[in-house]
Amino acid sequence: MKKIDFGGMPSPRPNQSSPDKWVADRLAKPVEPINRLSIDVTLSLHQTVKSRSAMRGENMAEVIRGLLGQHFSAKATFPPQLN
Repeated sequence: MKKIDFGGMPSPRPNQSSPDKWVADRLAKPVEPINRLSIDVTLSLHQTVKSRSAMRGENMAEVIRGLLGQHFSAKATFPPQLN
């Protein structure tokens, strides 16, 4: 029978904290209900966002949520005025 070696455990990401800290952080933050948002983007934009987020050790969804939050928290009027 052929023996297969799977190697060792993968090393943690540089920005990854311990599971205990992650749980403590999640419990400390107020929980707001989450809604799913689906948008269509070009393949090249998706690949760019995904790869740059990964290179920074960030989650793609968290990056996009952060950008949306920055954009809309700075706006004073809703709905946005069209020119």
